[in-house]
Amino acid sequence: MKFSNFFSKYKVQTPLWIASIPLAVLVTVLALVIKCFGADAIGGGSQIALLFAAAVAAMLAITLCGQKWQALEDAIVENIRTSASAIIILLLIGAISGTWMLSGTVPTLICYGLEVIHPKIFLAVACIICALVSLVTGSSWTTIATIGVALMGIGQAMGFSEGWIAGAIISGAYFGDKVSALSDTTVLASAASKVPLFEHIKYMLITTVPSFTIAVIVFLAVSFFETPQQSAQIAHISETLHSTFNISAWLLLVPLITALLILRKLPALITLFAATVVASIAMVILQPEIIDQVGGEGALGTFRGIMIACSSNTAVDTGDAMLNELVATRGMGGMLSTIWLILCAMCFGGVMSGSGMLGALTRLFMRFAKRTVSVVSSTIATGIFCNLTTADQYISIIITGNTFGDLYRQRGLEGRLLSRSVEDSATVTSVLIPWNSCGMTQSTVLGVATITYLPYCLFNILSPMLSITVAALGYKIIKNRAENE
Repeated sequence: MKFSNFFSKYKVQTPLWIASIPLAVLVTVLALVIKCFGADAIGGGSQIALLFAAAVAAMLAITLCGQKWQALEDAIVENIRTSASAIIILLLIGAISGTWMLSGTVPTLICYGLEVIHPKIFLAVACIICALVSLVTGSSWTTIATIGVALMGIGQAMGFSEGWIAGAIISGAYFGDKVSALSDTTVLASAASKVPLFEHIKYMLITTVPSFTIAVIVFLAVSFFETPQQSAQIAHISETLHSTFNISAWLLLVPLITALLILRKLPALITLFAATVVASIAMVILQPEIIDQVGGEGALGTFRGIMIACSSNTAVDTGDAMLNELVATRGMGGMLSTIWLILCAMCFGGVMSGSGMLGALTRLFMRFAKRTVSVVSSTIATGIFCNLTTADQYISIIITGNTFGDLYRQRGLEGRLLSRSVEDSATVTSVLIPWNSCGMTQSTVLGVATITYLPYCLFNILSPMLSITVAALGYKIIKNRAENE
């Protein structure tokens, strides 16, 4: 009797060994992609790896498990449908990254942040500045590659060890990335777990704020007892930004209005669109020279400048190569690789779900997940394991979120607990792994080996630990009785 006839006739659940094959194929192909393309793997290689693994899963499901292609296709379509709002949010995030930068909002926040730096509090302030920049830009990579590089040079000039400096920079950058509504990983985690974006962010604060607070206190203590030297680089950065942009306290209204909209609990799409419009108005009023540089002179040039800021690559010449990188933006176009990755991942997840393979993998974890703390611990372990094996945080987020969705529902646990656990593992630990795309990128950008900065990335280390601790205490964990009964 053929495998397909046996499984379809007796309705046997998909065996674990069959479900493991597509995952093994994905890990193998991704390893080759990372080896070939490195940090550029997200530009196409990872997407092809996901589609290839999806094809293998579909072939196994049809030939060995008796599945119909139409059922698999329906699962793929449903997966993509659920990610549609996340895709639109990502496009708006791209528009915000351009308008907030060219309006001078982000440069203003950076300048005000740099004014408070003092050697005795340098590490703590570096962590906080990176957190703020990452919070308003939604990108840990951009933060580390720009202001992080500057802070790295400042810290070394002051006499701090490169491990401590890199640890403070990365801790701050990943805090902002993790809780920012503009972050693609935050949007991806909420979408993979089917949790509204702002509910996801609010629930994450329970574990994220204590982790960040502890990290900042440690960085503050280390800074205070060190005897570093002064540096003139801070003044150079501030002066350059002041000479390029019209730095004004009025620009603080942009993030303030955005924060008020978030507090009013408006839908994410409305809030992000409004934030883009407000920043565009600020850009027209306060940065006319920047608009002329990007779009050209005149009313038509102003209109063109706004469109370019929202949609395309922009470059503003500050006279400093590092700061040119800081103020460069990619707009909506810069989000297309992530959207491409999401669509391919939804294809893989759809086939795995529709074929029952995802259920087979979930049943494996269910053997160990008897209590809430063990469910969360299994989620955390899976997120870290996926970062080790897939070498990409985006794929780790998607796989972990999709794998545990049914298990959390069966246990009557909230989706936001899943989304938080995914972020507390897959998002923050990616940078700690040398062969992960995040680890490779940040190590190269900062010029510090991953193993060197790993012990000092306090926030990234504490986050998964705090997540398990809070689960063990049962704090703010509410079971859904309707689903649990």
